[in-house]
Amino acid sequence: MNNCPVRENQIKSHFRLLAYVTALVVALMAARPQPTYAEPVTPPSVPANIQAPAGNKLFLVGRAVGTQNYICLPSDTGVKFVLFTPQATLFDHYQQVTTHYFSPNPAEGGVIRAAWQHSKDSSTVWGQVMDGHSSTDPAFVAPGAIPWLLITVVGTQAGRTGNDTLTATTFIQRLNTSGGVAPTTGCASLADVGNRAYVPYTTDYYFYKKNGAGAAPNYR
Repeated sequence: MNNCPVRENQIKSHFRLLAYVTALVVALMAARPQPTYAEPVTPPSVPANIQAPAGNKLFLVGRAVGTQNYICLPSDTGVKFVLFTPQATLFDHYQQVTTHYFSPNPAEGGVIRAAWQHSKDSSTVWGQVMDGHSSTDPAFVAPGAIPWLLITVVGTQAGRTGNDTLTATTFIQRLNTSGGVAPTTGCASLADVGNRAYVPYTTDYYFYKKNGAGAAPNYR
């Protein structure tokens, strides 16, 4: 049986959902006070294990809207949903600053890592969550939200004509998460293998670089 129409309908439904979530988040952002461009941005309090190490300074904040994308796969205990990529757009003062997804990291011979690509100059960084750098502490993380993270940059690539907005990045924090957790239905047996779930999420990504690594840009 030709299942192309079914797949096309699934794709269309996913993008309609993503468009709806994007519009909702932009509306919510517009409803809350925003700092002026000259106002420095301070990250919120975080669990001790995901604090940015001393000697690093914040230089960019992106407020993300998108989906955490899961696929049902066999596991040692039967089957489970496994994250195969995030798909998100990061905004700063309503302007797109980066896109976020999984891609091969050239610095590690093509190992698939989380990636952030700058929207204007295409400079890219890849990150890895090291052991112990994840938190679900209920004092910080909302119920039903994916964990807060400290992400270590493990690869960088200059953008077009050598532009390097992101290449000085050393660490990225994922904070203020909402949603994104794998569903509890749709992956219960081998018959469900291959099922996909696109789960809306929002979060803030805080980008750091070494002290003295050049002047931080305006927050815009």
